[in-house]
Amino acid sequence: MKSPGTSRLDPAAFIQANLPISTVPSIPEILLHTAGPASGLWRLAGRGETAPPPYWAYPWAGGAVLARHLLDRPEVVAGRRVLDLGAGSGLVAIAAAKAGAAAVTAIDVDANAIAAIGLNATLNSVDIIAVAADIIAAPPPKETDLLVVGDLFYDPTLAVRVMAFLRRCQTAGIEVLIGDPHRAYLPQGALQQIATHAVSDFGAGFSDGAVQAGVFSLS
Repeated sequence: MKSPGTSRLDPAAFIQANLPISTVPSIPEILLHTAGPASGLWRLAGRGETAPPPYWAYPWAGGAVLARHLLDRPEVVAGRRVLDLGAGSGLVAIAAAKAGAAAVTAIDVDANAIAAIGLNATLNSVDIIAVAADIIAAPPPKETDLLVVGDLFYDPTLAVRVMAFLRRCQTAGIEVLIGDPHRAYLPQGALQQIATHAVSDFGAGFSDGAVQAGVFSLS
């Protein structure tokens, strides 16, 4: 219950005021609002157990490797309808749009991520449809040619649900590409690695050097 006189912060206004704009490490073509030590992100994300972690405020290796791959290989998305699942900051969606996708939709469960995607899309002069939803229990999305998934295999329960959804999408004729730095719950035995790129990873603390992250298709 809210305290008297309090109101929820406007996500877009908060992001613009507190998350500075910077290029993405390993991907200088893309600008993002990215959280820093002085951002006070908890004020927007909340501290309750039900508040989703603000993963959208940082570029993670799984998204970075997919974005790098799509920008380097624009023929993968050119003229196609792309859906970015668990889109976070919108990094992969932005890369798809820059690479020539016919239409790009970004899906995330966090409404704050949707606000960030809108701002980041504007920064990069691309059009993205951003939707707050949990679709992994739903039927495969219609009007989608390519589903891109960056860094959704960090939790064992979520990994099982995501993989089941991706299999349903594959059966429906949707191509699936996954970006991941080989996290613990990535089902590598069910995947085929098609590319590797050295990218920075927020989870590794943006240390000097980079992690080797992979782009995978479903076997």
